[in-house]
Amino acid sequence: MTKTTTAAPAPLLGTRALNRATLSRQLLLRRSPLSVGAAVEHLLGLQAQNVKPPYHALAARLDGFAPATLSGLMADRDVVRIVTMRSTIHTHTADDCLTLRPFVQSARDRELTNFRTGLTGVDLDRLADLARELVEESPRTMKQLREALLVQWPDADPQALAVAARCRLPLVQVTPRGLWGRSGQVELTTAERWLGRAAEPAPAAEAVVLRYLAAFGPASVKDMQTWAGLTRLRAAFERLRPRLVTFRDDSGVELFDLPDAPRPDPDTPAPPRFLPEFDNLLLSHADRTRVVPKELRGRSWQGNQAHRTLLVDGFLAGLWKLSDDALVVEPFGPLGRAQRDEVAAEGERMLAVLYPGAAYDIRFGTVVGG
Repeated sequence: MTKTTTAAPAPLLGTRALNRATLSRQLLLRRSPLSVGAAVEHLLGLQAQNVKPPYHALAARLDGFAPATLSGLMADRDVVRIVTMRSTIHTHTADDCLTLRPFVQSARDRELTNFRTGLTGVDLDRLADLARELVEESPRTMKQLREALLVQWPDADPQALAVAARCRLPLVQVTPRGLWGRSGQVELTTAERWLGRAAEPAPAAEAVVLRYLAAFGPASVKDMQTWAGLTRLRAAFERLRPRLVTFRDDSGVELFDLPDAPRPDPDTPAPPRFLPEFDNLLLSHADRTRVVPKELRGRSWQGNQAHRTLLVDGFLAGLWKLSDDALVVEPFGPLGRAQRDEVAAEGERMLAVLYPGAAYDIRFGTVVGG
């Protein structure tokens, strides 16, 4: 009689274990000595819907960070702002701009189906060629681009025309937009023109999976699909399975990871961190409970706008904002004296890094209601 053996279940990673592993990959468990460029590359870009979030994100993650360093990389065109994952603006290294944008191009093509009624009769290939000519001749605002395209397709929806250009072309925001302490409207040109070199072929999905796990793992297939805004990535994970290790979360979902990636003890201390709105830590997993407790789901958003968030013991614990004279911390629940002192000390550090010489009080506001 032949005996059958049942494979042992994958090891369990509880919520705190996932939290500490993810914080470590995100450079939030302890500040990293990485250079600004290396950090932007490791993190696969930083959410940049507004100008300040990438600076706040790096201030929370890097030892010795100075805003002028990131601004300098942008001015030198080593780092750029471009729409990539989830159709949102990210700050990427020049190399990632030229590869990750092609990687998610299929999602940008699908996005256009939402605007098809406004694009009736529009030849999208011709539109892309015309838009490229316009923005490579001189950087254009979206308003200028809409107006120029509307001359060619007067019956189309102006907004749809501009979205089509953004989806079909890798349009970067030129400086001074994005520089710390500078102002500038959004003006666009192609990545190729701005960087002086051609876009590269999209990387193999397996290569991006490995980078995603290094920055956001351990993670499920659905987690990465949420981060990228793509579907059908299961096959890439399966091809990599012999090179990866697997776990399961509290719900039994299979998680993949790099064998030698850090997975700290769940009781490893996690200092408070002030994160910007739209930080990728909170947006890059299908199941966000590794950072956002279930009872706080949706508390960091209002409509389609995100609040700046506070982590305490590694988890979402409140919101924060800057007024004219104060850093105002609004916790979701009571903080102990030691926690308040740690939060205040972290706030003072953030202010010294980003706003040296400015006079801000640190105030704890009324606990935010449900």
